[in-house]
Amino acid sequence: MRAHYIQHVAFEGLGAIQPYLQKKGHELSVTHLYAGEHLPSMDTFDWLIVMGGPMGIYDYGKFPWLKAEKVLIKQAIDAGKTVLGICLGAQLIADVLGSTVDKRVVYAGKYKEIGWFDIHKSKELDGTVLGNVFPDTLEVFHWHGDMFDVPAGAKAVGNSAACPNQGFVYDNRVVGFQFHLETTPESAAVLIDACGDELDGSGYVQDAQTMLADKKRFEHLNQTMYAVLRALGA
Repeated sequence: MRAHYIQHVAFEGLGAIQPYLQKKGHELSVTHLYAGEHLPSMDTFDWLIVMGGPMGIYDYGKFPWLKAEKVLIKQAIDAGKTVLGICLGAQLIADVLGSTVDKRVVYAGKYKEIGWFDIHKSKELDGTVLGNVFPDTLEVFHWHGDMFDVPAGAKAVGNSAACPNQGFVYDNRVVGFQFHLETTPESAAVLIDACGDELDGSGYVQDAQTMLADKKRFEHLNQTMYAVLRALGA
């Protein structure tokens, strides 16, 4: 399998996904959009993985490559490829699947959600490719302020106390997560260093010490990430 991932900022890479794919012997390539690299042609990958970032998906003035990225995501979905989006990546997929001229499907949430918080599995997930991956309640790592509407035809993954839509599955091959299953202690520390100004102490925002205190949390988190990748065929 040939997997290609899109990275929007230097401090949000694949995390635990990278060693998993490499261990399985899959080919792995990347576009670093923040460095001005070009997006791939459709015949060079089987999987597309779209990572996170602090920008908004409509910030075309600051990040003009967002428009071309959305075109690529739509082409990949239309071509029947497997597409996985995380945080910003999930928001981009939601926009591609559900955007209209007069309605935005991604918008600022009521609360920022940063740190370890439970998500609660949606009944809609049963019978999908991820139906047996998630327990009824799962603690995951979050870092987001925006949220999305679940696209028409997609199945909701679940919700949290701070965010009603935490993910979706479309056609059993297109998956978007608002949360981060790929985060490792090392990648969390890098993210905190880069975006620590967002840790404002509000209701669903934890401090750095709390987020990094227990490495076993990350191990359990990553095991769920591996289960998702296996369910999608990696």
